Amino acid sequence: MHVGARVRMRRRFLGLTQQALAESLGLTFQQVQKYERGANRVSASKLYEIARTLHVPVPYFFEGLADTGSDEDDSARDAEVSIREFLMTPEGQELASLYPRIGPSRLRRQVLELVRAIAGDEQDGS
Repeated sequence: MHVGARVRMRRRFLGLTQQALAESLGLTFQQVQKYERGANRVSASKLYEIARTLHVPVPYFFEGLADTGSDEDDSARDAEVSIREFLMTPEGQELASLYPRIGPSRLRRQVLELVRAIAGDEQDGS
C-alpha cells in the first residue's frame, strides 16, 4: 500500500493520468489503479519501469516506510503521513507547486500566517 501511495503521489505531481502511466508501461489503467490502491503487488521489474517513467530512483517508493522505533519516531512519522496525505490531494499539489513561486519571502510568510489563522479558526469550531 505504501509503494502504491508513493506511485500515486508522484504520478499526480507530474500531472499524469492513470491512463498515461499505464500506456507508458504497457498496462491497463485498471492495473495502475490496483497498484496505487495496494490491491496488487508491484513486481521488482515493474517497479523499476515505473521509477524510470516517473523519473525517480526505486528507493523513492520506500521512503517513509514505517520502521519500529521510539515515540519521537512515531511523531515524525505521523507528521510525514499528514504531509503525504496533503500532497495526495489536488489542492495540496497545487499549493505546493505555487507557494515557492511567490516572490518576496515576506509575502510567503504572510500567506503562511493567513493559512495559520484560517486553520486556527476552524480548530476553534468557527
